[in-house]
Amino acid sequence: MTPWSEPVAACPTLALHDVSLRTGTRVLLGRLSLQIAPGQLWCVAGPNGVGKSTLMAVLSGLRRADAGAASLDGTPLERLSPAALARQRAYLPQAVHDTFSMSVLDAVRVGRHPHLSGWGWTGRDDDAVVRAAIHAMDLDTLSARDVLTLSGGERQRAALAAVLAQQAPLLLLDEPVSHLDLRHQIMVLEALAALARAGRHAIVVILHDLNLARRYATHALLMAEDGTALHGPAQQVLTPEQCSRALRTPIVSVTDGVHTALIPDGVPRPAGTSPDLP
Repeated sequence: MTPWSEPVAACPTLALHDVSLRTGTRVLLGRLSLQIAPGQLWCVAGPNGVGKSTLMAVLSGLRRADAGAASLDGTPLERLSPAALARQRAYLPQAVHDTFSMSVLDAVRVGRHPHLSGWGWTGRDDDAVVRAAIHAMDLDTLSARDVLTLSGGERQRAALAAVLAQQAPLLLLDEPVSHLDLRHQIMVLEALAALARAGRHAIVVILHDLNLARRYATHALLMAEDGTALHGPAQQVLTPEQCSRALRTPIVSVTDGVHTALIPDGVPRPAGTSPDLP
């Protein structure tokens, strides 16, 4: 195990209790109850504007639900101090903004803040965690670069490295593979899946790629524009029929006999594949 993959606390169970979300008079989500347990990797999917990022803010304790509550091991999130929350969960927002110049190394060091002494000094163990997180996100050759000079994908990986350096057992990641090329998308999701399989983390990611979600997620939450949501094992939730309804576009599955993929209906299929209709 690498230093960043060892959480500093036992992984709690994150639960939603009859949570409802609204924007104005519109209901984004109605009375959702579920549990996110250690060893699980959840994917939140659905069209734009259905409240995925709003829900992630509730899960992270940065926003209260309009009704219902979220809790960690039975304790409502609003009763936990910011310092206690920072040791329990790491949150990656959808948009990461750098407000001033610093090296990639220093940007990743920010993730160690919840574990530093009152003087704010890092020690040898902190440096080892930071270096390991930088390596895990393929940033070794960029560690001295100014974050303001990075591409969007490089900056995303630096933000992910800071999240890993936080060593929180609960990871809440809003579109963590946005801006990444395919190789780095796979690299990130493989790392997250390995953490989940080890059983010491619970992970929630927002993904738009249904096939990546089906490949890596153990569980899925599929949100729709009418405020309804399906949740459960990923392979049971992310079906052509249910994804078609939530995304409001016809989707079918195609297979080459070994691999299966979800595609919009009407897209030309590669030779040698056959439709696997719902």
